Amino acid sequence: MLIQIALGTALLLVNILIAAVAAMVLEGVLSRAHGWMLREPHRPKLVLLLAGVSLWVLGVVTAGVWVWALVYLQIGAFTTLEEAVYFSLTSYTTLGFGDVLLPRQWHLLAGMEAANGFLTFGLLTALLVEGLRAVTLGQREHRRKRG
Repeated sequence: MLIQIALGTALLLVNILIAAVAAMVLEGVLSRAHGWMLREPHRPKLVLLLAGVSLWVLGVVTAGVWVWALVYLQIGAFTTLEEAVYFSLTSYTTLGFGDVLLPRQWHLLAGMEAANGFLTFGLLTALLVEGLRAVTLGQREHRRKRG
């Protein structure tokens, strides 16, 4: 049990680090584009922002799923990459279909991965909403100052 907790904790920390670095990089990109985002036309830029950030979030989630899946392969929990990725995806997204299960000695990892996915989705959703809020408020302020 302690090995599962230690391994799961390490994987959680790796995934939190990936999400934090991705958020920091995204913040840098958005900061550099802020002036451009404030200029007209606003709506197409908001659509572009939403699509871009959504793809960025999907990339972070995909990276998290693959980190867990590769560890499952490494510890011998699954024999094929497809099975490891499938299980990881259903656990990370908290769907938990139950048609593919970890061996008994690794069961705790499934719950830890679900908690990891839940935390990551929450963090990235909050960042997405905050980014959109900051841009739309900036656009309104810019429009108010001009007109």
